[in-house]
Amino acid sequence: MSLCRVRTARGATDVDSEYVARMRVRPLASTASTASAAPFASFASFASFVGLASLAACAPAATAPPARVSATSAISAAAPGAAAPARVRAEDIASAIRFLSDDALEGRAPGSRGSELATKFIAAQMESSGLKPGGDAGSYFQKVPLVAIAAAVPPTVKATGKGGQLALSVPKDLVVMSGVQAVTVDIPPSELVFVGYGIVAPEHQWDDYKDVDVKGKIVVVMNNDPSTDPKLFGGTTRFWYGRWDYKYLQAAKKGAAGVIIVHTTPSAGYPWQVVETSNQTEKFELPAGTEPRVLAKMWATEDASKKLAALGGEDLDALRRAAESREFRPRPLGAKMELSFVNRLRRIESTNVIGVLPGSDKVAASEAVVFTAHHDHLGLGAPKNGDPIYNGAVDNASGVAGILAIARAAQASPPARRSLVFMAVTAEEQGLLGSEWYCEHPTFPAGRIAADLNMDSLNVFGPTRDVGYVGLGKSSLDEVVQSVARSQGRAVHGDAFPDRGAFYRSDQFSFAKIGVPSIYARGGPEYVGRPQGWGKEQMETFEKTRYHQPSDEFDPKWDLRGAVEDAELLLLAGLKIANAPELPAWTKGDEFASIPRPR
Repeated sequence: MSLCRVRTARGATDVDSEYVARMRVRPLASTASTASAAPFASFASFASFVGLASLAACAPAATAPPARVSATSAISAAAPGAAAPARVRAEDIASAIRFLSDDALEGRAPGSRGSELATKFIAAQMESSGLKPGGDAGSYFQKVPLVAIAAAVPPTVKATGKGGQLALSVPKDLVVMSGVQAVTVDIPPSELVFVGYGIVAPEHQWDDYKDVDVKGKIVVVMNNDPSTDPKLFGGTTRFWYGRWDYKYLQAAKKGAAGVIIVHTTPSAGYPWQVVETSNQTEKFELPAGTEPRVLAKMWATEDASKKLAALGGEDLDALRRAAESREFRPRPLGAKMELSFVNRLRRIESTNVIGVLPGSDKVAASEAVVFTAHHDHLGLGAPKNGDPIYNGAVDNASGVAGILAIARAAQASPPARRSLVFMAVTAEEQGLLGSEWYCEHPTFPAGRIAADLNMDSLNVFGPTRDVGYVGLGKSSLDEVVQSVARSQGRAVHGDAFPDRGAFYRSDQFSFAKIGVPSIYARGGPEYVGRPQGWGKEQMETFEKTRYHQPSDEFDPKWDLRGAVEDAELLLLAGLKIANAPELPAWTKGDEFASIPRPR
């Protein structure tokens, strides 16, 4: 999903129970679902099924560079006297990425043929590595019910004000998604109201909505959260309050009919083209409950947003400056917008793939260390340079390849006391849906999940001198990451891009919401043998030219030594956690520390 970012711990006085409650939209269930699916008997039978023997072999076109030797002796701290674990192999990572991102899988969108092939490949790999089925009814699969929504949005959306009429082009100026699982969406001419950041945070004495009634109105909201005061919202570090999903949820709670998020590349962390490509096809959701919803979820370019404000005689820049203060009050823009469209709905079943290495200790085996990576991507979409397949090689065939390589190495290593669970989850690109479903229907109770170790978009640029740990300062896992990284000769630091809010952008967030701490770490941006700033330049180029684009394809010239380093870091960290006498704990005062964890 995203490049490696970090978010530091909040102080004890920054915690608010309502904040935590707002993150947990859906109730937890105590048992797993019971749908079943028969796994392939072997990897060979899977290859026969798809009729792609050459892909099943997955031999890379060019041999990946050999992995830099890392100090695996760190495992002795977790299991004194135990032999070192088996090594992660670059060729294993390369071959799995090559298969999962092949054009034959058509971008692995949930519910697609490509997704089915991907999940069966992953299950076959887990089986061949000696993992036991960890899904429904003795299979490797946990079924995840989804609602697919294809919105037939008109090519232009009109707004009117005292300055006349404005026609916004879709998707050049405006991206529109349905906020409801209904066939028709009809928003009559509705007042536009600027609500600043759209944040209600009692622990920061911050309320952008004040007492202003926005029921039935369309709110215009800034992305991110206030950053001018380092004592508020972590300064430049983005909290969940700064994420688009929070903006939609809070506006729905206030009764708004629609939301327009003002896009800027700095506030989003990615260019407008990512908004376009990420929302151009069907969108997927878990089946709706009784939670409040807006009718339409929208993004607008900065230029289009300025024109909307000017339509009613307002200056967007002046409004944004005012919104940096607690004293800000919502401002009607003196303009109205209307919008009607039809949705095509279908219900599907997607799949989380789960394999387990049972623990060696009869008591501790009932606890688990979970390794996660999402297997989905965007599927087929608008062609770019004639290519309609959004392959998702780095994002996130690489992460799945990583956990499969870790599983293979873990199986060949001395057994851990606690169980190791390897899970490729679905629909992360749709809002972390597969991991959310698992956390509502866990195969181990939340209080028995020691940690989630998440892999999302591996380092394909080579070995590094450092590790960026997303979530540094949030839990006792800091010591584990620092110990293992030190054994590799690497330093651990917070993220160089804390404004991106990565902690809330990948699947570890779902686990945090049920009280499970996580490791989400990636090498860089300081690369061995490269000049200062080279790593940052590579990541920015990837974001601009490949992230959520058809060009995110397998490249045999990648230097996967960095991916091996990071996978071995998680392998060693996972084994240390699995053999430790106590479960990890949140830092006192962290936003997730007060969440109860049933055992």
